[in-house]
Amino acid sequence: MSQRIPTLDIRRFTHPSSDADRQAFIAELGAAYREWGFAGIRGHGIDQALIDDAYDVFKRFFALPDETKRKYHVPGGGGARGYTPFMVETAKDSRYPDLKEFWHVGREIPRDSKYAADMPPNQWPAEVPEFREIGYGLYTALDALGSQVLAALALHIGLPESWFADKTDFGNSILRPIHYPPITSPEVPNVRAGAHEDINLITLLVGASAAGLEVLSRKGEWVPFTADADTIVVNIGDMLQRYTNHVYPSTTHRVVNPPGEAARQPRYSTPFFLHPNPDFLIEVLPSCISEDNPNRYPEPITAQGYLEERLREIKLK
Repeated sequence: MSQRIPTLDIRRFTHPSSDADRQAFIAELGAAYREWGFAGIRGHGIDQALIDDAYDVFKRFFALPDETKRKYHVPGGGGARGYTPFMVETAKDSRYPDLKEFWHVGREIPRDSKYAADMPPNQWPAEVPEFREIGYGLYTALDALGSQVLAALALHIGLPESWFADKTDFGNSILRPIHYPPITSPEVPNVRAGAHEDINLITLLVGASAAGLEVLSRKGEWVPFTADADTIVVNIGDMLQRYTNHVYPSTTHRVVNPPGEAARQPRYSTPFFLHPNPDFLIEVLPSCISEDNPNRYPEPITAQGYLEERLREIKLK
């Protein structure tokens, strides 16, 4: 495969012209993820106006005074909901914290749910009243798209199309609006987001406002991936890598500082981290174990246990 990450039209899966085209899409998507752990998804049906409105309310929040934003920081919450200030999260094994501040929107669940202890209530900034409706609207749209991608991936590895449905219907998924500030000093010790892999099943990245995302190829080369405006970048996380015994690899990626004057511009991005239900047991799929690919993870772990382990590693807990 050339050093270019594929972009595919998911309408070939959701509204195919023929069964052959649907099967071809599943094969192409699976091949892209086996090679890269990343793919671009277009034809996703998420209204550009919703994406634009979401970025507008997120930018308005990040423009608030620091003391106002810090009202929404939850001490001891591991960044699970609300605001996390600059220079807190640190990529695993990195010496320096990332150059970013962010907000976390989680799933709205009944407070008497069995998952309530692991999924706290959302915070909503009173200073930006539209934040809740628009932010959660984007959350639900990306959650639905992620379910479609998982359905195609399930078919690619010989599982039923609905395999992930009851494993993610109360997933502890997170929408994370991020603000990377302008870089005004040449002495900055770190990139905006250090090289890392994501924790969750899959990540959907919508509408990054500037270039900077780079993906580490199997050849060890950093490949830039700046998607078109109508494309959502979707990548494999560590939980799905573990569940599929590395059939779908969780690929290292980073957000680099752009050269010259571009570094003096802020960067905004909004990833959606799709997680399984907290009590989902991440136990390697038997169909992904073979003589050539023996079980790398004989000890299963719950999604919540794995998440907490990783949050400690990246300094959020």
